[in-house]
Amino acid sequence: MEFNVTFITGLGCGICIGLSLFALKKYLGMFSDTSKAIKKFASNSEYKLVLVVRTDLNMGKGKIAAQCGHAAVGAYEKALKRDPDGLKLWRLTGQAKIALKTDSVDEIKQIADNAKKMGLVTSLIRDAGRTQIAPNSITVLGVGPAPKDVIDKVTGHLKLL
Repeated sequence: MEFNVTFITGLGCGICIGLSLFALKKYLGMFSDTSKAIKKFASNSEYKLVLVVRTDLNMGKGKIAAQCGHAAVGAYEKALKRDPDGLKLWRLTGQAKIALKTDSVDEIKQIADNAKKMGLVTSLIRDAGRTQIAPNSITVLGVGPAPKDVIDKVTGHLKLL
């Protein structure tokens, strides 16, 4: 009798654990790679897209708006391919876009490198040089869309534009 109770209890626990692992694997399989699953579960926050604008170039308001548009579209197109699940969550949570500023090309490059290391989508914009600034100048960096708390790890120190 003692053997049967132990055996049945162990068998029941094994089946429960097996079904739980199967369900978890099935759920995580909805994400095309592990980094997307980690971002989803690491954050309970809303998603956002951050636009880091270089202020040292002294671009006019219209120029800044155009460059931010390029960065937003570029980030969106990359996210369609690389992180469609994150893009969907961003769209479902209001499509927040935040403009931040930096006064250094070195800082914008460092932010881009850090964001890439974290697996975030980035869109670095270089100007054609037809109007206000020199050709090939880095103007704006788009980061995301991704969870706010993940993006803040690379852009949280910056001030609003």
